[in-house]
Amino acid sequence: MIGQALNRVDGPSKVAGRATYAYEHWVAAPPLYGFIVGATIGKGRITRIDSESAEGAPGVHVVMTHHNAPAQGARDESIPFEYWRAQPVLTGPEIHHYGEPVALVVAATFEQARAAAELVDVEYAAEPGRFDFAAHRDEGYAPASVNAGMATDTAAGDFDTGFDASAVKVDQRYTTPYELSMPMEPHACLVEPHGEDLTVYVSSQIVDAAHASLAGTLGADPARIHIVAPYVGGGFGSKLGIHAETILAALAARALDRPVKVALTRQQMFHLTGLRPTSSQRVRLGAARDGRLEAIAHDVTMHTRPDREYPEQTAATTRSLYAAPNRSTTHRLTPVDLPQGADVRAPGEAPGLLAVESAMDELAHALEMDPVELRIRNEPTADPERDVPFSERRLVECLREGARRFGWERRPTAPASVREGRWLVGYGMAAGIRKHFQGPTAVRVRMETDGTAVVQTDMTDIGTGTYTILTQVAAEALGLTSDQVRVELGRSDFPASWGSGGSWGACNSSTALHRACQALRKKLLSTAQGDPRSPLHGLDPADALFSDGKLSIGGRSEPMREIVARNHPQGLDAEGEIPFMGDDPNYSDYSIHTYGAHFAEVGVDADTAEIRLRRMLGVFSVGRVLNAKTVRSQLMGGMIWGVGAALQEEAFVDPRTGAIATRDFAQYLLPVHADIPDIDVAVLDGHDDKANALGSKGAGELGICGAGAAVANAVFNATGTRVRDFPITLEKVLPGLPPMEA
Repeated sequence: MIGQALNRVDGPSKVAGRATYAYEHWVAAPPLYGFIVGATIGKGRITRIDSESAEGAPGVHVVMTHHNAPAQGARDESIPFEYWRAQPVLTGPEIHHYGEPVALVVAATFEQARAAAELVDVEYAAEPGRFDFAAHRDEGYAPASVNAGMATDTAAGDFDTGFDASAVKVDQRYTTPYELSMPMEPHACLVEPHGEDLTVYVSSQIVDAAHASLAGTLGADPARIHIVAPYVGGGFGSKLGIHAETILAALAARALDRPVKVALTRQQMFHLTGLRPTSSQRVRLGAARDGRLEAIAHDVTMHTRPDREYPEQTAATTRSLYAAPNRSTTHRLTPVDLPQGADVRAPGEAPGLLAVESAMDELAHALEMDPVELRIRNEPTADPERDVPFSERRLVECLREGARRFGWERRPTAPASVREGRWLVGYGMAAGIRKHFQGPTAVRVRMETDGTAVVQTDMTDIGTGTYTILTQVAAEALGLTSDQVRVELGRSDFPASWGSGGSWGACNSSTALHRACQALRKKLLSTAQGDPRSPLHGLDPADALFSDGKLSIGGRSEPMREIVARNHPQGLDAEGEIPFMGDDPNYSDYSIHTYGAHFAEVGVDADTAEIRLRRMLGVFSVGRVLNAKTVRSQLMGGMIWGVGAALQEEAFVDPRTGAIATRDFAQYLLPVHADIPDIDVAVLDGHDDKANALGSKGAGELGICGAGAAVANAVFNATGTRVRDFPITLEKVLPGLPPMEA
């Protein structure tokens, strides 16, 4: 059952409209609707706020500002992870960034709330803001650590000496823009009060984080807060934590003792849900004439909000990717008055590999060496910086298999040398790597008296297929069919998990479920053996088999439903859990990653510099596959995101106000169907027993890792123009295009 391309078990509910998302839940009392008023300056303070006209508008119940907002808990920076901290809003007149909430208008309808929001009159004392990252880039400082507690800087050998002595060198700076997650389902919630309790229907990737953050913000007993998130319409990192709409809805629901709905508009999401930091990355590679790296350095400077530090681990993947005796990686933060940096799909790896894998292509060109061969030549035998063995490393297999499938031998060796009519044609490739994470996760499984199994965990399904893979794991472990398993997700009264994020959700929840099923099997065996009424009474359990809904020992068997019905009329349950990776010795004794190799072919119009992806291939190693169909979809989605990062995606900041100017899908460009013609995905069979008992590793974000660089390298191969300021747009390519032949 595990590994099969089982169709999504929640598919029929979604197609029929029965899958209920946060904003769609029905509650007993008619809900009120909230609309957020955002600041129209990027830095300063409110000097006057007049809500009288808004309060008198039709249908309005309350206008909440910093003058009348309830007291809230302060952020506790000692809590290790941002998403579990309190997130207070409307706490004072200070404005930290454009669009920051200054008021919430609550009315009987959404239209009334939105209309009244226009009547809130706010005056500001604007202050000079730091909105231009490039102007302040050299003012960066070193944070104490970077994302996920990784070291800020690392060093091995003597980089300066090794680089100076290298025969061939690359020393280039690459820049990546602000990017945003922008899931299909906007950030939204419905908060229903009932007595001292609040039920919060919210679009959240991590229920436990939402629960802790909301309780801490409201100063409430966590037992009084109930989070419900059975379906989440995408997140990509933006829903790892809760945002202003959830806090404000909860404050209003408490104050009015009425259910309150708040949803962000698409434009509001650009300022209120976090963004990938812009970065300036210097990559230095020093190699011998045979292509072997002698020195590698990756120095990253990125933006951060001054009062809420976010250091993306952009240089971290460089630490484990290629062998080189002399090494250095650094991270620096430059404070600017913009929205908070946050995890956007493949945080760190996506922008970091865009730079490093472009630099490797530059090195291959300087050496006149095949880019695939260059990477294989620098394959390490152990983690280059941690000096521990890899758990399962199949990057070279990905590279070779990808080259074979793609027809890499047909690659033009000289840039701008192949034309098809008006199109310049080029090939590019890049490697991908991503660290595999493990977080504390618990799952409960219960066998009912009718022989069905119920799986419960607060783990979420953000469209990735959690309902389906947990069905497969439970069915295989308990010897059931898929329609005999029911998976229940996304409630804070279920066993807690790390949710969906960081590509850890599937493996964490599946491994914890596997352990729960093993515990349930032992209970079933013990019950049957100890029951004189069972045909399995007293038999040796050594060769017990769970299959077709039955427990069999030797030649005897009994339906599990009869064992449970006779001995446990309320059902029989068991729990399984896994620890944080820091408490698992495998994660200190081994370097545990996933790997990929990307290949792309592009056409570039020789007159206009229009870039068109013609085909793309990704070959990946993710350990054991849990569902062949969902993993392919996840990897393909990541690859498409990589295409967008290379060619289109960029949030422009107005340097005068700090506003994101490109705050809708008419201006913030993403790939559409016409941009993505032919993408193929291949996944190597594998099993990483150091990662977990199932041998599986995270796949969701691996697809984006290196994908953009493959496209960028193909553009260079087609045109001879190297663009290091991403995304690669027409005006950056056009001046360097070769002249058309007469």
